[in-house]
Amino acid sequence: MLLHIIARGRIGRSPESELVDRYLKRLAWPTKVTELPETGGKVPPPPDNSVTILLDEKGEQLGSMVFAGYLEKWRDGGRREARFLIGGADGFNDDDRAQADLLIAFGKATWPHLLARVMLAEQLWRATSILANHPYHREG
Repeated sequence: MLLHIIARGRIGRSPESELVDRYLKRLAWPTKVTELPETGGKVPPPPDNSVTILLDEKGEQLGSMVFAGYLEKWRDGGRREARFLIGGADGFNDDDRAQADLLIAFGKATWPHLLARVMLAEQLWRATSILANHPYHREG
């Protein structure tokens, strides 16, 4: 299953981009990153049999094991792609939220979208490590 990060804003050459790259390079699963301008630009249409996840302040706060469980369910259910959308400064509207399969939040704090991208990349690495029985994640 392809892990596709679709993010508003350009990360450029920055400390955040180095961290995102570091985590994504560790992943054994295929990954793709699509950057969109802060405003405008179209989100690519979802392929058939994909799942769309929004990083949104109104989303569920999932533990790493639960997040890994979602990836496992989607992968084993034959999903071709998991699309993780990171919005711009104004986030997502109610229509976007209604069309998503899942909303997740990284806590109650508001995070800059570049840091949200880093945290997502790390959680994807952590979740796939959990599924591979790698010792990276330590529960408890």
